[in-house]
Amino acid sequence: MKKLTLLSLLLGFAFAVIAADNNSSWLTRPLSLTDALNTALAQNAAILKAKNDLEAAHGLVVQTRAVALPQVQAAGQYKATDPNAVENNPFFSQPQQNWNAGVQIVQNIYMGGKMLAAIRAADATKQQALAIYQTVVADTLLSVRLSYYGALLAAQQIAVREASVKLLQKELEDQQHRFDAGTVPHFNVLRAEVAVANERPALIRAKNNHRIAKNTLANQLGYNLPREIWEDIPLNLTSTLDTSPFAVNLPEAIQQALARRTELTVARKNIELQKLNIVSAKSGYQPTVSVFAGYDWFNSKFTPPVELNHDIHGWNAGAQLTWSIFDGALTYGKVKQAKALFEKSRTELDDQSRQIELAVRTAYSDFIQARETLDSQQKVQEQADEALREANARAAAGAATQLDVLNAETALTQARTTQITAQHDYAAARARLERAIGADLAPVK
Repeated sequence: MKKLTLLSLLLGFAFAVIAADNNSSWLTRPLSLTDALNTALAQNAAILKAKNDLEAAHGLVVQTRAVALPQVQAAGQYKATDPNAVENNPFFSQPQQNWNAGVQIVQNIYMGGKMLAAIRAADATKQQALAIYQTVVADTLLSVRLSYYGALLAAQQIAVREASVKLLQKELEDQQHRFDAGTVPHFNVLRAEVAVANERPALIRAKNNHRIAKNTLANQLGYNLPREIWEDIPLNLTSTLDTSPFAVNLPEAIQQALARRTELTVARKNIELQKLNIVSAKSGYQPTVSVFAGYDWFNSKFTPPVELNHDIHGWNAGAQLTWSIFDGALTYGKVKQAKALFEKSRTELDDQSRQIELAVRTAYSDFIQARETLDSQQKVQEQADEALREANARAAAGAATQLDVLNAETALTQARTTQITAQHDYAAARARLERAIGADLAPVK
């Protein structure tokens, strides 16, 4: 028994390892930005929940249309009665067992405009639900794009900090050699050691930011991270920060946003629905007319007490009118509520339009700032490289101090950091601007 249990545990462990390898294969395969966006469309939790909401909205559409469609009902009953509870007389005997069955179809033909309003509301609800889903998708894809850019920035920051540590370490070794040769004081060595020590925390922070950025991206892609990976996620990001030129005209961008943003579609459809709700509420003042037809079966009331096969059956048809003359001001209250909600929906559309225009203006301003910053950094790194080269040459000739070299190295690190940050900010600002104006952020599969 113990051997069997041990074998089962070993097999279970082996299958778990195989499953983990299969589930974590995405960790090492190349992942472009397009791949990341496509993966998010298939696996992101927010998008999956939005799909469920879209399906639920379809069910609501079916319910809304039901008021305008015919209703088919079937009913039946069987009843057995205690003979002592059956009243008889000399002329006939009532049966102790009774049954009846019937089927009926009912169609409303007039409900004070409620049926037409229901059909139109079903179509508006369908379009509104689709617009809500598209809004969630657009917001999620923007979030994934920004997380991807954030991971790229964090990786480049590590490279910059590692290069800075390497540069300062080289300076420390050079000063140590000079000190050993007796050409510089020990103070130079101490200052170089302090410079290296001061740079290491920045490298540690950069590595931590990279870990967090990749964790965030993996979460947004809908992946479950293997429990054994807790130090670093080996994501292989193959795309680069998008710094290509992007021309935009603010008035045209605002007009495009007001025409394309799905949030405004949701608001417009809400106005339409609230207006139809007024019609539905006012239908309470009107009569309801319906027609019906059916077929009934039931046992005869003049049969022997124990016989059930003597039945009567036949069809029936007719019309029905129902009119609530006074309902305690219920309809009045519904109409008043519907009108207030209709006015509120119009206010919400106006406010949403202003908010979207503000978002476009803000995103445009941030994009202009990012573009100007990026343009200003085009040659800074080259100049910082040249400044460091000249500082080293002057120091070797005795015309510059160690502090000049350290300052040049610090300036080079700052230039590299500013440049990659400018590239990231430009790419992120462009993505936000494209989202603000309602551009399609979905990738081509």
